[in-house]
Amino acid sequence: MKTTTYKSITKKGLTIATAVLLFMSGNAKAQNSIKIKTKVLTEAISKMTMYEVKPEQVTLFRETLKVYVKHSITSKDNIMAEAFYEQNKPNTLWLIERWNDKKQLERFSETSESKSLEALSKKALIKPSKIYYVKDLEPLTKEQWRKSSKKEDDQLVIMLFVDAKKGTEKEFKDLYHIAMPQFRSEPGVVTYQLSEINGDDTQFVTYEKFRSNDAFQYHLHFPPIKPVIEYLETKIKTPPFQNGLHNLIEFAPLTRE
Repeated sequence: MKTTTYKSITKKGLTIATAVLLFMSGNAKAQNSIKIKTKVLTEAISKMTMYEVKPEQVTLFRETLKVYVKHSITSKDNIMAEAFYEQNKPNTLWLIERWNDKKQLERFSETSESKSLEALSKKALIKPSKIYYVKDLEPLTKEQWRKSSKKEDDQLVIMLFVDAKKGTEKEFKDLYHIAMPQFRSEPGVVTYQLSEINGDDTQFVTYEKFRSNDAFQYHLHFPPIKPVIEYLETKIKTPPFQNGLHNLIEFAPLTRE
């Protein structure tokens, strides 16, 4: 009886042990899968390029950027691509793009559209273009980036550069971590993204797309923004923070719902 009982317990123990091992193995595979998926997401490359264009070259440069953007967004490896000029500086143009990874961006740089933009940049700019590579915090999906304003909207796009005082950057990120879901849930918000500028963990940029100026004014009076405004008014290197604002007018791809 004792032997039989021992064998029974041993058999049961082996069965349980096997189940545990299978579970652990499955769990490990799941964790590895999560890591791989996370790695793929974090490898996405985000690039912002500012061009200061000679006045007589602005029309041609815009058309060249339009072609670049149009071709970019047809690529399965592109997350988003948009082009703007600054409301108060029409010859200052911005190209904002995101790709699945660096290799895909490099591959696209070999296309005729990219080569044309590069060639024109050599003769059409007042000074060399300025490139910002950024790391998106609270990153969006491709589908969220491709969300567009409606035809009846009077779209407003705001970009804000923030140069935080050393030692306060974590506080800034924590404030946005709390506020971001609420900002993105505002009815007048199309896109809202905070990014850290590569090479300096105290420099950030926000990208905010609203359906109208009324939606932007609503955002400025939205209670969750109060701690962010208080931070911007007291903890950046060179106040006022409004000096870092850029009001952008989209000219490509201009897709609408």
